[in-house]
Amino acid sequence: MNYETASKKLSGYRDQIAELRKKTRAVQASVRPQPVEDYEFSTTRGTIRLSGLFGEKNDLFVIHNMGASCPYCTLWADGYNGVYDHLANRAAFVVSSPDAPAAQKKFARSRGWRFPMISHRGTTFARDMGYGSEKEGWRPGVSVFRKERGHILRVSDASFAPGDDYCALWHFFDLLPGGPGNWRPKFKYA
Repeated sequence: MNYETASKKLSGYRDQIAELRKKTRAVQASVRPQPVEDYEFSTTRGTIRLSGLFGEKNDLFVIHNMGASCPYCTLWADGYNGVYDHLANRAAFVVSSPDAPAAQKKFARSRGWRFPMISHRGTTFARDMGYGSEKEGWRPGVSVFRKERGHILRVSDASFAPGDDYCALWHFFDLLPGGPGNWRPKFKYA
């Protein structure tokens, strides 16, 4: 297929993806929110409840991160660092992992991360949200919460996986001949 023909075909597919996103947003807007309890988390400054993570915002992104042992979760978190100010301007944003707060702080400092982190270690939060457990293993994703009339509601969530919409890297790789190939993220590159 020549470049011009392929470009037109790809443009059509991208238009279809844009239309699917509109449909996705419409369904998301119709979802009945799920009430959740006011979980308590550990931080380097002590404990904080889910309700305290909102700050002055009504909406909150909580990233379900598998911790410092996962190069994929590290890749996603490196990306949040770049968009953190934009996200935090619209909604509160925090990354949750099973790592102890001191380990989180040390790892975040080594990566230059600027966003807040909480530890869900010793809680049922990740399991209750559908993102694993110590016994089954953790899974990455995001849950979005809304504070409304004294209640905390989960309004949406999405799992993360290579190729998803939550890491721009995959979409850049899609433009390369062969896509990502057998590339895997690393904590450091030579």
